[in-house]
Amino acid sequence: MYKLFFKRVFDYTLSLVAFFIILPIFLLIMIILLIVNKGKPFFRQIRVGKNEKVFSILKFKTMKDIVDIHGNKLPDKKRVTGIGRFLRKTSLDELPQLLNIISGKMSLIGPRPLPEKYLPFYNVEEKIRHSVLPGMTGLAQSEGRNRLNWDDKLKYDIKYVNELSFILDVKIFFKTIHNVLSRKDVSSTGVDSPGNFDVYRKQQMMKNK
Repeated sequence: MYKLFFKRVFDYTLSLVAFFIILPIFLLIMIILLIVNKGKPFFRQIRVGKNEKVFSILKFKTMKDIVDIHGNKLPDKKRVTGIGRFLRKTSLDELPQLLNIISGKMSLIGPRPLPEKYLPFYNVEEKIRHSVLPGMTGLAQSEGRNRLNWDDKLKYDIKYVNELSFILDVKIFFKTIHNVLSRKDVSSTGVDSPGNFDVYRKQQMMKNK
């Protein structure tokens, strides 16, 4: 009953209330980023949601759109702005995802939504992560966040889907708040790790040949 009905009710209610509470902070960050990023406060990217349906995730924009002489984007560490680094370390860059939750594309708790290009690289067991709505935070984020490698992250996603319950969501919610406030398991540069999943799996394939 929780998974089929009450989880969505809680997601919608809590996200709507939270959004109106943090609205002054939301607007302040948006104004600052309008100036820093030359009129572009938000970052949108296609991610994979429930049943492998794609949607546009919304975040505050933390990096500049700068490229090298060949037109390729520079590494994240060179593009992230000062305010962007702060937003990432404090997880404030995630606040716009409350709108994704309110619209029904995401949940407060669930496997993090990942880029569409990763789809061919999941094994059969790992694909279970797409049987539920992706979350603003999840079991992997509460248990290790940036210090986990991809295999461990996906194992936590599988564990979450198989053990999904109200009690588990409550534990993840409060542990995430603790981790954010203590800045536990956050990269010192404010740039996410451990890199791209497709590259990680290709490297594994090469090693296994």
